[in-house]
Amino acid sequence: MTSKPRATDDDDAITLSDEDRAATIDRLYDVALDPTGYEALLDHWESTVGPLRARVDLNAPRLLDDPRMAAHFRRATEFLDRVKVTAPTPGTTAEDLEAILAPFDRVPAALLDRNNDIRAANAAARVVMQLPAQAHLGDLPIHDADREAVAETLALLFEDRAKDSAVLRVRSQRADHLIVFRLQRCIAADGTVLVLAASNEVSLPKGFCDILRQAFDLTATEADILCHLVDCRSVSDIAVDRDRSVDTIRAQIKSILAKTETHSQLELVRLALSMIDMTALTVRSATGQHDVCRGSATLAERGFHSLQAFDGRRVDYLVLGAPQGRPVLYLPLDFGLVRWPASAEACATARSLRIIVPLRPGYGGSDMVGRGVDYDTALIQDTMLVLAAEGVARCPIIALSGDTYYAVRLARANPGFFTGIIACSGMLPLTRREQFERMDKWHRFIMAGAKYTPHLLPFMVKAGFLLAQKLGKRGFIHAVFGNSAADIATFEEREVYEAIVTGSDVALSKTHCAHEAFSRQLIAGQLTDWTSDLTALRGQVPLILMNGAQDPQVPVATYEEFRRDHDWIEFHLFEDAGQLAFFRHWRDVLDRLIPLLGD
Repeated sequence: MTSKPRATDDDDAITLSDEDRAATIDRLYDVALDPTGYEALLDHWESTVGPLRARVDLNAPRLLDDPRMAAHFRRATEFLDRVKVTAPTPGTTAEDLEAILAPFDRVPAALLDRNNDIRAANAAARVVMQLPAQAHLGDLPIHDADREAVAETLALLFEDRAKDSAVLRVRSQRADHLIVFRLQRCIAADGTVLVLAASNEVSLPKGFCDILRQAFDLTATEADILCHLVDCRSVSDIAVDRDRSVDTIRAQIKSILAKTETHSQLELVRLALSMIDMTALTVRSATGQHDVCRGSATLAERGFHSLQAFDGRRVDYLVLGAPQGRPVLYLPLDFGLVRWPASAEACATARSLRIIVPLRPGYGGSDMVGRGVDYDTALIQDTMLVLAAEGVARCPIIALSGDTYYAVRLARANPGFFTGIIACSGMLPLTRREQFERMDKWHRFIMAGAKYTPHLLPFMVKAGFLLAQKLGKRGFIHAVFGNSAADIATFEEREVYEAIVTGSDVALSKTHCAHEAFSRQLIAGQLTDWTSDLTALRGQVPLILMNGAQDPQVPVATYEEFRRDHDWIEFHLFEDAGQLAFFRHWRDVLDRLIPLLGD
């Protein structure tokens, strides 16, 4: 689809055509219901927003500054807060089939195969639909006149891989009653294709009306009417129930459609059904206390140290290598890669290196800062607090990727304290639009989103984190770094895999999700032009970039621009590495680090 950008009334902000906005909104709620649709949203987003980026000033980008669009992103983000993301991979055993159905505890749901046999059904379906033990499509309480339409839709989902879901509104065998079925194709672990059929014959979750009111700014009456529509009550039935005229109810439904930006009662019911599923699932992840960074095979456990910041927040940090060794500050990227491969940590011990790893606000046990607090300032202050607690007077910095920005800010704010910076997969100030466009699509989606549409970033990041939980870290890494053969090969090395999976628990685990902190970092300062801070270090602090030629965020063309723009920096390029260059070439990093240790 070709985007048709248009200017809003102030002629500065660029937004989407009505057609593209509607398609984007539809994908938003698909992702809010099922984060595995994230990549489809990503592809759609690039096709519609990509052409718009060329129309704005890189120094003052304003894209999609559209209150309606922002409102939908905010609502979809609220819905994500209620998504359960721990469902196992579908399979064909009885236990696996039950696991697929498990999230639909209040919603009658069943799994059908190509023969229209019901392979499994949850307790709600057995009770509400009165299904026998061995059931078939014909046992569902659907009116005979509509059964063929359901069968045809099932056949379409089995055969047409371009379509994986459908919503049908059919007549019930009960007089004057309608049922809405949401059909979703599922692929079992052995390749078997099944269709999940979930109906609206549901007792509304506790607090559902309040969620409707808050998400869409509905009145209590409008929320109640929407609940009646979900229950497939006719307009005349609702009018009788509420002792109002049919015209009054129709006017209220029109208001609901306007507030939800849906175009029909069917769209409205589909949105509400998605919300029911999500509301019925478990609530948002809560920050958990992490006292030990656990190893799993060759990586030893490391205890977290805790401090109290000036504002009373808890600040945690790790010490790798030799506890009394020469200090090195390590900045682990916003992915929270706080552990090194076991051999690298052993080498640090052998070389008497004390690797100090602060956990930035919102990661692991470190408390998040308030919304009115500048995140970057808090991170810098917390880092210096940790170094003071460790009795550090001077030390070098190893920084990963975008954390080059924080390394430079630390050195600029503390003259003479830092003896040098090694930036692995280093990212310097992005001063050209092309530097965003060259990124691989996953990185471009987040980085360009933070640059051009920062008000929409929280949803993008939260959906990405939930997708990582759903796919598992291996699946997510393979998705994000799939075009970098070097990064995939590096990740699959046993010790690297263990270090990344174990270390990143401070960013994402069963009990913790650092999506807010991740977003706050990106929309703070690192995507502004911080060239003046960088240039101020020239002749004062050695800066070494050690990058990989297959980096999806800093490809070779961008790397070469960095070299031309900052000829005083020492550059190294590894042909066999990507953004995970440190985890492949940590020996080279430590060799180059030794001269920076000072006295």
